[in-house]
Amino acid sequence: MNGFSRFLHSAAGRTCFCIVTAILLAAAMVLSLRFGALKLTTSEILRLLWERPEGIESQIIINIRLPRILLGALTGACLAAAGTILQSIMRNPLASPGIIGVSAGAGLAGILVMLAVPQFSVLLVPAAFCGALLTAVLVYLLAWKRGASPVRLILAGVAVSAMLSAFSSTILLFNAEKAGGILDFSIGSLSARSWLQIEQAGIYMGLGLLGAVALGAKLNILALGDEVAAGLGMNVERVRFLAIAAAALLAASAVSVAGLLGFVGLIAPHIVRLVIGGDNRFLVPGSALFGGLMVVACDAAGRMVIEPSELPVGIIMALLGPPFFLWLLRRQRYGA
Repeated sequence: MNGFSRFLHSAAGRTCFCIVTAILLAAAMVLSLRFGALKLTTSEILRLLWERPEGIESQIIINIRLPRILLGALTGACLAAAGTILQSIMRNPLASPGIIGVSAGAGLAGILVMLAVPQFSVLLVPAAFCGALLTAVLVYLLAWKRGASPVRLILAGVAVSAMLSAFSSTILLFNAEKAGGILDFSIGSLSARSWLQIEQAGIYMGLGLLGAVALGAKLNILALGDEVAAGLGMNVERVRFLAIAAAALLAASAVSVAGLLGFVGLIAPHIVRLVIGGDNRFLVPGSALFGGLMVVACDAAGRMVIEPSELPVGIIMALLGPPFFLWLLRRQRYGA
């Protein structure tokens, strides 16, 4: 390990990484405001944000693009933090909300709410949270057999995710006349998002992110093994349940506003872990910031690639995610 790598694995280096990533995220958000039918320079955008004058340009930036980009950053942060938590408590680098099935559980609950009681959109996040939490607990129980090995966790998660996705597809098939607006939800998209979604899900996202950061030190102890953690005085099952609940809340709040956006919770924690190591006190906030940066950048790319039309951010992530997942499978060795 060279000097720069040692620095990045120190407390000062990890803090610097988080600060630099936060600056890059802020810069990406400002630059992303430029993309769309209305072309503006960065200086014009900053002036509109600062002065907030009347006019169509101000309305487009403040009421259309800005909430979309803020939601993208929050969604990426939530999914990345959820993936970090799941990878830590399951001691499995392949765990993520999408692969383990947590997102599918939240998505199924969200679809049921949107179809059954669309007028009660305030119920979307609580229902998605219940679906995500139940799915996470179910996968863990199915994988448990004198311990939960990485292979069993992945297989149980893939099976449960496929089953829940099949339920969702069946429900949409039998409600085709009502399902037109749910296509973006199934793909993962930030199109047409507004301040209303931030009002509905923002508090849940904030609580989930605060809880994830607060759990960082406990996740480090839990990573030492159940017996060691219990010997250090930790209530292992309570901490594990709180961690699963935090991951479920993060995944549910993200799914409720952006739909089934995959691979963020797998890619972001892994890249950050390779750079700064596995200390969850820094890995959780670092992954959250990097996940937000990923989603904002991919959403901007989706608006640029076939301008004036756009590709949903979920499609961009689906193109990037599988190659990374396959590389990860080949790089790591897992025992049965």
